[in-house]
Amino acid sequence: MTFSISLTVNGVRRNVELADPRVTLLDLLRERLDLTGTKKGCDRGQCGACTVLVGGRRINSCLALAISHDGADVLTIEGVARGNQLHPVQAAFIAHDGLQCGFCTPGQIMSAIGLIREGHAGDNPERVREAMSGNLCRCGAYAGITEAVLEAQKILATAEQRRSA
Repeated sequence: MTFSISLTVNGVRRNVELADPRVTLLDLLRERLDLTGTKKGCDRGQCGACTVLVGGRRINSCLALAISHDGADVLTIEGVARGNQLHPVQAAFIAHDGLQCGFCTPGQIMSAIGLIREGHAGDNPERVREAMSGNLCRCGAYAGITEAVLEAQKILATAEQRRSA
């Protein structure tokens, strides 16, 4: 028996046949849709390397069954830049050395984007660290990550104010 699901991934509608209802969203993205930017770290929801946005909210895609997200809007790291223009969070990560080996970076960036969209970033570094605590960095680039999130949040807030004016 196969199961048909339809997802909008990075703005593109994708119809997928699943032979196994136990396929995770992470495995669907990586193995079926060739979106390998989302990383498989611990595969237990403890490291955050697999973070994507579903309906604008951060989730660990390794814990999410693909079939349970039929009809969902999924944003992965591959969908955040606009052509050659990096997303402000991506640019801030580069500017603040918020990465070293880069393995955790896609999940960190997706979590930061979600955090900012949720309105939880504020201007308090401790608050950012707490809200990003589900994303681990084995290299210890936390200071740069925190600075990047704070800067990107300011840039995005300024851009939003300009659009509103």
